[in-house]
Amino acid sequence: MNKFTGYRCSLCGTEYLPGQVTYTCPKDGGNLDVIPDYEFIKKKFQPEDITSRTESSLWRYLPLLPVDEPEGDSTPLHAAGWTPVFALPRLAEKLNLKHLWLKDESRNPTASFKDRASAIVVTRAREIKAEVVVTASTGNAGAALAGMSAAVGQKAVIFAPKSAPQAKVAQLLVFGAKVILVDGTYDDAFDLSIKASNEFGWYCRNTGYNPFTLEGKKTAAFEIWEWWLEAHREWHQKDKQLDDHAPLTIFVSVGDGNIISGVHKGFKDLFALGWLPNMPRIIGVQAEGSAAIANAFNANTEIITPVSATTIADSISVDLPRDGVRAVRAAKETGGTYITVSDDEIVKSIAELGKMGVFPEPAGATSYAGLVKAAGLGVVRGDDPVLVLNTGSGLKDVRAAMQAVQSAPIIEPTLEAVKKIL
Repeated sequence: MNKFTGYRCSLCGTEYLPGQVTYTCPKDGGNLDVIPDYEFIKKKFQPEDITSRTESSLWRYLPLLPVDEPEGDSTPLHAAGWTPVFALPRLAEKLNLKHLWLKDESRNPTASFKDRASAIVVTRAREIKAEVVVTASTGNAGAALAGMSAAVGQKAVIFAPKSAPQAKVAQLLVFGAKVILVDGTYDDAFDLSIKASNEFGWYCRNTGYNPFTLEGKKTAAFEIWEWWLEAHREWHQKDKQLDDHAPLTIFVSVGDGNIISGVHKGFKDLFALGWLPNMPRIIGVQAEGSAAIANAFNANTEIITPVSATTIADSISVDLPRDGVRAVRAAKETGGTYITVSDDEIVKSIAELGKMGVFPEPAGATSYAGLVKAAGLGVVRGDDPVLVLNTGSGLKDVRAAMQAVQSAPIIEPTLEAVKKIL
């Protein structure tokens, strides 16, 4: 039995059976949504059947995923997801908020949110017996694919722009992937990886292209849903419903648009099952120099016009977002919006989160930078519950992190020298 009933095009709405298509809609190139068998899931499972599972990974949501759990012993592939949520009371006070949390995706096996998608795509690749999996990446998606592939002996090829941070390139190489640096942008690498997959018969993991990437990323929404049920139960009297307060507002940094689309898809799946009474509000945050999706949202259109992306946040630096339409809808359909922030604001946010014990890469800090601006603009109110998503570790881009702090002094090895700098 298939674990999903087929695919639906996000543009024209055409539906396809599981074996009819692989990547995008043949009619218009639209991104495909995997359609779960909602009726089967509702008949067989209740929310308690999911929340009582013991797996501390995204695989606890196996009944809601379109793949079977990978075989074999525990590996990093089995460890993706189930990342912690931290309260940030000092930053909340600074922003005049009562309730602020951060979900830290840097705790994933290869230290970024992208492990979620790669775990599902590699599992799918094994199911369809793909010999090689290929992707284009500025670093994180490639590292995730390389790491998840290494865990199960899957061959992986990564196309990355030559400007990718060295720490990320090092991850690709250490995990044993075939790494090809492209003298061009991420978009150039993306186009080349698709040509290569068509030429050589490789299975393509590309964000905003392979529908199974969204299925991995939606697991973050499942975790947020489960955390929200438990963490805020005490907010309500026993005779009240869990939706008797302002909805949870989630800030997500946005590049290609696949993460925010995945989070939205997860909540939509839960809503369709009747397990989520109201949708959280989703706010996308883009760097000012890479704001194609924010531009479309603010122009009230789903037509994504390319930009010449320039930002310190390489993970969200994209000329033409490949999942822009669904990313626009993620904010629009949940009562959210888009915020743009400068590189200076992103760098400042790295330092701010660092003082809380969280070390984000620039893209991860972008979501918090968006919250800071949103709070100043009144987009969020003081009593709104707010969650920001840190999508990756600062260790992936130490050069950017050093711009957020003062250099450490070098002194003679004497106590007098210590006293001088103090």
